[in-house]
Amino acid sequence: MIGVLLALASAIGYGVSDFVGGIAARRVAALRVVLVSYPIAMVLLGLLALLMGGTVSTPAVVWGLLCGVSQAFGVWWFYAALGAGPISVVSPLTAVLVASVPVTAGLVLGERPGVIAGVGTVLALIAVALVSRQATDEDEHPHRFTATVAWLTVGSGLAFGLNFVLLHQAPSDAHLWPLFFARVSATAIVLIVAALSGNFHAPRGFPLKLAVTAALLDTGANVATLLALQASMLSLAGVLMSLYPAATVLLAIVVLRERVTRWQVLGMVLALVAVAMLAVR
Repeated sequence: MIGVLLALASAIGYGVSDFVGGIAARRVAALRVVLVSYPIAMVLLGLLALLMGGTVSTPAVVWGLLCGVSQAFGVWWFYAALGAGPISVVSPLTAVLVASVPVTAGLVLGERPGVIAGVGTVLALIAVALVSRQATDEDEHPHRFTATVAWLTVGSGLAFGLNFVLLHQAPSDAHLWPLFFARVSATAIVLIVAALSGNFHAPRGFPLKLAVTAALLDTGANVATLLALQASMLSLAGVLMSLYPAATVLLAIVVLRERVTRWQVLGMVLALVAVAMLAVR
């Protein structure tokens, strides 16, 4: 039960953090947002790791560093998709992809989902088709689900899902150290890409405040993620954590007044139902 609660706490943290980061990415380049949020999260996770103790072993370092690579590209692409496209479409579509990766990995590792999970997979495919229809919002100018946004969404979904798989391989006696090393490698990648792309300067004003807020929320969500993966199976925790669009979409509709069609609403509902059914296994 504790694993389920931790996974849901992770989902809420990711959902709110994604919304905040997406709003910041609508005002400045997505990479500039991550340029602020990742170093802050790295410092916070380092301090928490010191307080929690744990064994700093080679597996903890290696799996953590690999996890950071998927984190860096996942968050960068996801924020870019949220900044250019409709949040209420990008977020749940990413969630379906995020859920599929740990479920597939679980099958490879020997986990066997039941009939309900199979039905959930079919619903997920239907949800992808429905959710992919265009939606707009009234935040300054229309944000449409273009081909570029679609590729960013798919890339971020797969990267996030891989992040869960890699983090699940880290030894439990390392406690929070894998999270710290993950953020070290992720921050290094972000700094290099930012320097090469001419985005090596932090945002100011309101976008800066949003980036800092996203870092705080992301730190809490990461801790809950690791603890959830240690307390339950990969396929179960992975899909439960993929419920994060519930918070993101709700905020997008209430705050940004995003408008979606009835078919898209059905698609988003099916996406969340699919994730829940996958969790039941």
